[in-house]
Amino acid sequence: MKLIVKWLLAACALLLVAYLYPGVQIQSFTAALIAAAVIGLFNVVLRPVLVILTLPVTVITLGLFLFVINALLFWAAASLMDGFGVSGFGAALLGSLIYSALMLVVDAAVKAVL
Repeated sequence: MKLIVKWLLAACALLLVAYLYPGVQIQSFTAALIAAAVIGLFNVVLRPVLVILTLPVTVITLGLFLFVINALLFWAAASLMDGFGVSGFGAALLGSLIYSALMLVVDAAVKAVL
């Protein structure tokens, strides 16, 4: 139950990102659901591998390179889908920052309620 609620709220967060920032486009709620699942899958599977592979750069930049990894995963998810688009790397960076901030709120709300 908690996973489904979090998935639905992640899709709503993606729709809010597209509403707040014109560099991110989402066609429908179904596309947002699929995009939220793809982003979640990338964060579970690819992100740990990328963090380990780029550990020296992350240490040198004092962790700021993690923003680049998040933006690349956000951009990769958008490039795989038809209903979810990002206009460039800068848009992916800003979109992923907004999405991450919204997901912090979602995580806190789900933890408090469920």
